Amino acid sequence: MIKLSDKLYNKDIDQQPIRKGFGDGMMILGKENPKVIALCCDLTDSVKLGEFAKTYPDRFVEVGVAEQNLAGLGAGFAHEGFIPYITSYATFSPGRNWDQIRVSICYSENNVKIIGSHAGISVGPDGATHQAMEDIAITRVLPHMTVLVPCDAIEARKATIAAAKLDGPVYIRLAREKTPQFTTDETPFEIGKAYVFREGKDVTIAAAGPQVYYALEAAEALSKEKISCEVVNLVSVKPLDTDTLTKSVKKTGCIVTAEEHQITGGVGSAVAESLSRSFPVPQEFVGMPDHFGESGEQSELISKWGMDSKAIIAAVKKVVKRK
Repeated sequence: MIKLSDKLYNKDIDQQPIRKGFGDGMMILGKENPKVIALCCDLTDSVKLGEFAKTYPDRFVEVGVAEQNLAGLGAGFAHEGFIPYITSYATFSPGRNWDQIRVSICYSENNVKIIGSHAGISVGPDGATHQAMEDIAITRVLPHMTVLVPCDAIEARKATIAAAKLDGPVYIRLAREKTPQFTTDETPFEIGKAYVFREGKDVTIAAAGPQVYYALEAAEALSKEKISCEVVNLVSVKPLDTDTLTKSVKKTGCIVTAEEHQITGGVGSAVAESLSRSFPVPQEFVGMPDHFGESGEQSELISKWGMDSKAIIAAVKKVVKRK
């Protein structure tokens, strides 16, 4: 079994913003690789680049509120042999600069790492304009792009470091608010791999980002109702680990996907595309139901729009009946 936190289902589990793992990873990369540089759109502390900027000022560029320039500069630095990490809120990058990412980075196969922070509805009071619910869809459709959605701060650190070793465009999606830190330094991570965090036989729950923890909570609750759930962490949305997914659903016969993103075009769609070719089974989708977000507290919004453990439990019961 994969090693997870000993406090997995405890209320006193450590909580950290997933974006903190990005900052930690950048400090490791800054020491290890002089080619790694960082660019930011006037959000240095928000995206956890403050320590990197102070430690490596000659490798940090403050672009200002200019996301299109951010992508263009990143492409230029990559063309000169650097490994640029370009950072902003996900609603602005890749949201506002998608054309520059498409042409200057992906079409040109430039080695740029795009960090979309404050993704999903959990930015809460910032409201719909700042709640990136479409970013997985618009990045995974781009040729040459790798898309990673870490489930906690530790996995975000690992994804940040791994991205530097991959030659090509990478998008890493990060949440803003504190969430449970439930993986460990020993928990495996590899781009292109999915991981079974809990074994089960009745239904597969495949999740990405903070929804992985909700999926584990749901699985624990459902075990008391004699429903055995297999929980798969889909940190690598593209490339997707079809082998692990197919092996799981061949055992369970059905699947629920969970994400903090529009249902259309996101993680659930990627899974449906994959399984339609390898092993089609009944599937239910937990995510944003074709709607913009709104202002509110994180827990209120996650509950209202059906992306928490209760929503996953309901979806599991529905899909099991469809088997």
